Amino acid sequence: MDPKLLEILVCPVSKTKLIYDKTTQELISTAANLAYPVRDGIPILLEDEARQISAEEAEKYRAQKA
Repeated sequence: MDPKLLEILVCPVSKTKLIYDKTTQELISTAANLAYPVRDGIPILLEDEARQISAEEAEKYRAQKA
């Protein structure tokens, strides 16, 4: 994922910054508890395509970001 692109992308639901998870190929919104897929290097920022993440999973990402 291009770092410059990641700087400008925001969650379409919460309008907050996203965290890129390289292992799962997802962009994580800890504010909305959603994980958006990245397919062939292209972020799919559609709420219908996102996977709901648990509060524990979101907390794990928040801890990594800090």
